[in-house]
Amino acid sequence: DKFDIRADAALELDKLVQILKDNPLIKIELGSHTDTRGSDLYNNRLSQRRAESVINYLAIKGISKERLTAKGYGETELIVQEAKNEEEHQINRRTEFKVLEIAQE
Repeated sequence: DKFDIRADAALELDKLVQILKDNPLIKIELGSHTDTRGSDLYNNRLSQRRAESVINYLAIKGISKERLTAKGYGETELIVQEAKNEEEHQINRRTEFKVLEIAQE
């Protein structure tokens, strides 16, 4: 139900901030994923809000939102298909980034 940035996630995101500052021509997608608990609609909306929270965090750290795309995947790309405990559900709850474009100078 949460889409705020946890302290441990902020540490990882700060590494991404540095990568993006060091490589100003890169545009990325931030794709957020949920576990299977909750309806498809709920999880799609939650994952979109989580991805947008990451974009807001990166923007506060000085990264232009024009370089960032938020995508909520909900529970469509599970790592653990049949999660049985909280640890396995946590593996499915994640935000990943992928490079969309490396612009030419």
